[in-house]
Order: sequence, then structure tokens, then C-alpha cells
Amino acid sequence: MGLFLLELEIFALAVMQSGKQSVLQVLDNQGDVIHETSGSNLSDFNRTNFEKVFGSLDQYTVRLHKHDAPFPFRAWFVAAICIPIGAMMLFAFVVKAYLVIFHGEKVDKMAAGDSGSVNEPDVESKLESTLNRIGRMNIFNIGFLVFIGVISYWIIPNMFTYLGQVGFDFFIQYEWVFFVLIGIVVCVCLWIVYLRYLLAKKSIQSHTELQKHRISLEYHAGSNQPLQLEGPSDTNQDIIDYKPEKTEETTPPS
Repeated sequence: MGLFLLELEIFALAVMQSGKQSVLQVLDNQGDVIHETSGSNLSDFNRTNFEKVFGSLDQYTVRLHKHDAPFPFRAWFVAAICIPIGAMMLFAFVVKAYLVIFHGEKVDKMAAGDSGSVNEPDVESKLESTLNRIGRMNIFNIGFLVFIGVISYWIIPNMFTYLGQVGFDFFIQYEWVFFVLIGIVVCVCLWIVYLRYLLAKKSIQSHTELQKHRISLEYHAGSNQPLQLEGPSDTNQDIIDYKPEKTEETTPPS
């Protein structure tokens, strides 16, 4: 019953934040909003605080702005799940901490008895085994995972929206920084392309020289001609003749 009332209250608060909403805005002489509050009139407390900071309210322009606010589904969904789970986990943590601090021996004995009963062999089907494994999972781990998942569902979209707005405002204010960075990136890319062009050109030239040398070797190998040693053309070549020396024949003495 308490959980139902809590969920009903959360839903009622979400409904109150949706529908037609009125915002009272206070503008200065330049038309900038310097103060705003929800509702169609300014309470005495808000008026007193405003006049302490900005002076008399009569010298400013007061405008009532009305708009239709959609139902905050993500905020209601997160609150409807995380608040009960967080409250139950906090209560269970307090109870467990109390038992461990003041009744530690009994808790250890109960844990030892549970582990002994779990280790007993038993014949069961696959479905029963799966259900038993799920039942032996720590409820705190399951609750923590659900809590983190729901909180992420609410925080991550808001974070991306906030970062997008901040990034857009920064781009509008410092757009020259982005143009300089884009120019640097373009220059670096062009330099890399030019270096790759030079490398490819050098590689093609080397490949061409290798092919020319290979073709030349194949041509000389296919001609079946002996290799010739050629001297320089601008020098006179001497003809070397080989003449054997004549030897005198000696007659033996008689």
C-alpha cells in the first residue's frame, strides 16, 4: 500500500509539472530577463528579495509568459523506479549492517548453513537449475544494476543535450578558433597527400628502372653471344704478335 501511494505521488508531481505553465519574467531596459519565477504573480517574499538585489520593481518591465510543457516521461520513469529501489536497498543495507555489527556470529552460522545446503547434490532439470541459479543471485547486485541502468537512461540524454548546447554556444562565440583548426587540418592533409605523391613517384621510378634492367638482362641472355670486353674508343690499340724464339741446334762431338 505504501509503495502504491509513493508511485501515485510521483505521478501526481509529474502531472503538475506538465500542461499549461505560467512564468513571471522581469525585464530590464534592454529587454533582457533578469529574474523569473513560476506562477502568475510575484509573492511578497520574492518581491522583497528582488528589490534587495535589483532595486524597486516599478522601474522594470514585468511580463507573464505562458507555455505548454510536455509530460516529463523520462523524469517520471526514473523516479518511479529508482526511488522505491533506492529506499529498499538503503533499508536492507541498514538492517544488514545492524545484524553484522551486533549479531555477527549468528549471521556467519546462517551463511555457513546456507552454503552447505547449496553444495548438496540434487537431481534437477535444466529449468530448475536455471531458476535456482537466478534465485541464488545477490539481490543487491540486481538492484544496483537496475538503479544504474535507469539513472543512465535519464542522465545520458541530458548530458548529450547539455554538451551540444555548450558546444554550439562556444562555436558561435569563438568561431575563428574552429576555422583556424579546420585550416590547419586541411594543410596537414594536403601535406600528407603531397608526401604520398612523392613516395609513389619515387616507387614508380625505381620499379621502372628495375624493369628496364631485367629486360636488358633477358635480351642479352637470349642473343647467345659471348660477352665482349670493349676498350675505350679514343685510345690506340697496339697489336701484339707472338713470335717464338729460334734455338740453335748443337751437334754432338764425334
